[in-house]
Amino acid sequence: MKLGDALKIPENVKRIIETLENHGHEAYAVGGCVRDILLGREPDDWDITTSAKPNQVKALFRRTIDTGIQHGTVTVMMDEEGYEVTTYRMDGEYEDHRHPKEVLFTPNLVEDLRRRDFTINAMAYNPKTGIVDEFDGVGDLERHRIRCVGEPVERFDEDALRMLRGIRFAGQLQFDLEEKTYSAIADRAPTLVNVSAERIRTELTKLLLAAGSDRLLLAADTGLSRYFLPELDRMLATSQNNPHHCYDVGRHSLEAIRQINLLWEGSGLGKKEHIMLVYAALLHDVAKPDCKTTDEEGVDHFYRHPELGAERAREILRRLKFDNDTVAVVTTLIRYHDRRHENCLINHMYSEKGKRPMRRLMNQAGKDVMPLLFLLQRADLLAQSDYKQEEKLAKLDAAERCYKEICQAGEAVQIKDLAVGGRDLIEMGFKPGPALGTMLRQLLEHVLEHPEANEKDTLLSLAAEWNQEK
Repeated sequence: MKLGDALKIPENVKRIIETLENHGHEAYAVGGCVRDILLGREPDDWDITTSAKPNQVKALFRRTIDTGIQHGTVTVMMDEEGYEVTTYRMDGEYEDHRHPKEVLFTPNLVEDLRRRDFTINAMAYNPKTGIVDEFDGVGDLERHRIRCVGEPVERFDEDALRMLRGIRFAGQLQFDLEEKTYSAIADRAPTLVNVSAERIRTELTKLLLAAGSDRLLLAADTGLSRYFLPELDRMLATSQNNPHHCYDVGRHSLEAIRQINLLWEGSGLGKKEHIMLVYAALLHDVAKPDCKTTDEEGVDHFYRHPELGAERAREILRRLKFDNDTVAVVTTLIRYHDRRHENCLINHMYSEKGKRPMRRLMNQAGKDVMPLLFLLQRADLLAQSDYKQEEKLAKLDAAERCYKEICQAGEAVQIKDLAVGGRDLIEMGFKPGPALGTMLRQLLEHVLEHPEANEKDTLLSLAAEWNQEK
């Protein structure tokens, strides 16, 4: 797109810009929203930069929120949508590789753009003026590259998180890092220790969900991953010399993430489940470096890596400050990701013999987790070599059929699915307490093996019989 071309921006953004201009101020859409409309993408939000001071902005609009007024930002509310309006500013000296000591307002738009991280985020647009692109952001969009505004080392010394943001943008846009920007990340990587785990998690998550999630390799190549995910470096250094694999552990995991992102598109699952799945794919083999053994024929094996991997993943997810639900689901997926489904397909034919172990797996992993587990297992298989891949995928298809038929039949896989509950046992003479729970678990064990026994009279009879035998 030529710099003089008109860009399509929302009416509310136009109204804010025009209101500010009509009262003698400059105003532009700025940053990521300009980048996205130039790329033909729908911006997540619209930011506006202006020569007006915060109090002047507040005086011109009926509904405003002081979201970051000390840094010059006021949120203008229009039609229940919020638009951040920020005064042109320059950042003062940075002391902690993250925050400036002070923020200085400036009447100069270019000075405001000069403080931004990357050229593709340092463009402004006004319907009358057109695009202001002092640092060739449009050129970098055309060249598909991520380049810092000015000197990369200075930008990263100001805010160390920008290093990971640069790699994240490379993944989201499937761009490359410009050479000086790449070198500066390698040079300043140790300063990432000044950034909070929450901030790192946000950038890492956006990268993993991106079409170019494999750009995480840039974090390893520059040495940046050593300061937020050293386990990745060990995974990339661990080969897998066996017929099932064609990648080292790290690259296999990155390919599994790519497959997750492709499979998720048509899965009907939500964003939170998507996040759980990409982290499960990233970490499903995290313990393989510690579990690797090589037999007499030179074939590598990784015994017990799912169990140990679940514990390692728990530590990593806690380190990244994930919520308890995400930690629980991701570690469960990792614990059971390598579960075989041998009995679901016998002699290339679907077999109901697979339902018995499937009920037990549903009990162990959780009925609701199973769709995520199947998706992870499929991505895992697609990220392996072609060796027996067709057969493995057929077994997985049969396993999903087993699961669906169990659900459709309403077979019990959890205590809450039993035809009797604690109250029924109390009415027949059981006392509340540990023995009651033990009996319910014993009844469930029986029903997992004999689903047809999940009838109230049958279970009460069994409970009475087993209680007498004690």
